[in-house]
Amino acid sequence: MFAIESVIDDIARQLQLDPLAVRRANFYDAPPRNTTPYGMTVEDNVIAPLVSQLALDADYASRRAAIAAFNAASPVIKRGIALTPVKFGISFTATVFNQAGALVHVYKDGTVQVSHGGTEMGQGLHTKIRQIVAGEFGLPVADVRLSATDTRCVPNTSATAASSSTDLNGKAAQAACRTICARIAAFVAGRLGIDAGQVGFAAGQVRAPGFNSPFAQVVADAYRARVQLWDAGFYTTPKIHFDPSTLHGRPFYYFAYGAAVSEVAIDTLTGEHRVLRVDILHDAGRPINPAIDIGQIEGGFMQGLGWLTCEELVFGPDGSLLTHSPSTYKIPAVSNLPPVFKLRLFDNANSEDAIHRSKAVGEPPLMLALSVFFALRDAVAAALEPGARPPLDAPATPEAILRALNGGTLT
Repeated sequence: MFAIESVIDDIARQLQLDPLAVRRANFYDAPPRNTTPYGMTVEDNVIAPLVSQLALDADYASRRAAIAAFNAASPVIKRGIALTPVKFGISFTATVFNQAGALVHVYKDGTVQVSHGGTEMGQGLHTKIRQIVAGEFGLPVADVRLSATDTRCVPNTSATAASSSTDLNGKAAQAACRTICARIAAFVAGRLGIDAGQVGFAAGQVRAPGFNSPFAQVVADAYRARVQLWDAGFYTTPKIHFDPSTLHGRPFYYFAYGAAVSEVAIDTLTGEHRVLRVDILHDAGRPINPAIDIGQIEGGFMQGLGWLTCEELVFGPDGSLLTHSPSTYKIPAVSNLPPVFKLRLFDNANSEDAIHRSKAVGEPPLMLALSVFFALRDAVAAALEPGARPPLDAPATPEAILRALNGGTLT
């Protein structure tokens, strides 16, 4: 992504066009411009309306004009702005890993325990799984508890990676819940002499025509009637395939989209820079937990900001890594947060049957920080001749900015 965005930025500067115009000209579109180089058809293409909405909401056009006027009157401080899009494929490209299992137990007091193959590392996976399970049984989330991830319960787990853990483990847990719910519904329907499809689960109750009973009471009755109240669920991502010998196929179930506008300022004498404002619009489908998704997008963006502006790897003469600890390696801090940081979720249900029509949020937001790098490049270009293509390296440290201002050398 970084490489091709650099190419697009160079083309725009050579032609003295707004880089956003060149990016828009290269979006996937209607057939035949809807097929990736590896042969996958882009079906749920929302990048054009998403970018248009963000450009309007962030007032991109007028801000670019205002920045040009500011730069014309400011010999030392230069500002830059960039809007960069993201299209990120979701699934393991190694097809075999796109599988997951879960084990769900309903106890006779009406509480539920879930085991699944995902690892909670602060990304909110367990919270989302609890919400999914609670929703299937119509219970409050407090009645659902998670056991530690353990291959004694769910074997052959795939790595918690590729931003796919909620998609995979959520669907597996949902499958187990629906099997149990079907048994409970059949039990209730048999007692009432109705069709099982008339039995529903909501607000802690089991409901049917002329029947409304607490979930815990129905479960206790089902237990006494020897109804199985536990089951395993299994899920494999559909539609995906990829031939590594031809590099063709459909390696991704769907794409997540997003875009960011970043505005920056640089000091042309020292190379110091500041991120002044960031606007993000990101596609999380129908989010299971918007608060978690927003936090993940903010965190992913800041991680990308570090990657592209301060996390410089320095190697010794013998090839050893010298920036190996917090004392030598710079990561973003609270002070690096932009003073204006606006983030909204794009209204777009997943066209594929992902869990609750949501979309994965994890890795995709990292790439939103490309907008910061290209805003810095825009600011450097403002200090050079029209049409200049600044030789700015990543990470765009103050030293890298000074080198770019001086034609690639630090003087």
